[in-house]
Amino acid sequence: MPSAFRQPVTFHVGLLEKRLDMIEQRADIEVLAETDGSYERPIPTKWRPVFRAIVASFLEHDYLLKSGVPGVVAVSEDTANHIQQYIADYGVTLAPLPDETWASSVCIWCGSHWDVLVDLWTREEGRSDLVLSARVADRNPDIVVEIHMVYVP
Repeated sequence: MPSAFRQPVTFHVGLLEKRLDMIEQRADIEVLAETDGSYERPIPTKWRPVFRAIVASFLEHDYLLKSGVPGVVAVSEDTANHIQQYIADYGVTLAPLPDETWASSVCIWCGSHWDVLVDLWTREEGRSDLVLSARVADRNPDIVVEIHMVYVP
């Protein structure tokens, strides 16, 4: 195991990309949810299957998540319509989230929840400019995810 992974490493905002690269290179490292809101952090490992399931539903044009994703709050019709329309207007076909998405997707602690931006991938572009915006609350041992929108920041 490289020595960089044996000792805690302090990262500054300017070095976030380096930290994400290190995490991506070591897929076996568990990323934990941290409540330090001083800078953005990678998406915690235990949240990733939930976001993959959300995107899998979107791939099936199930923007209301009628098929159900455990831990995800029901999506309103307005939000579902917005997501569907934004993706259609962008003119691409969503793709499943690859492992690479976790190298650029981020969350930040906001005092009572985390704001999350998950980079979306498309068949045409690979990683696109589209992001899935959500809020995550910890209800130990589970999480509650509220989807806000899909958009280009």
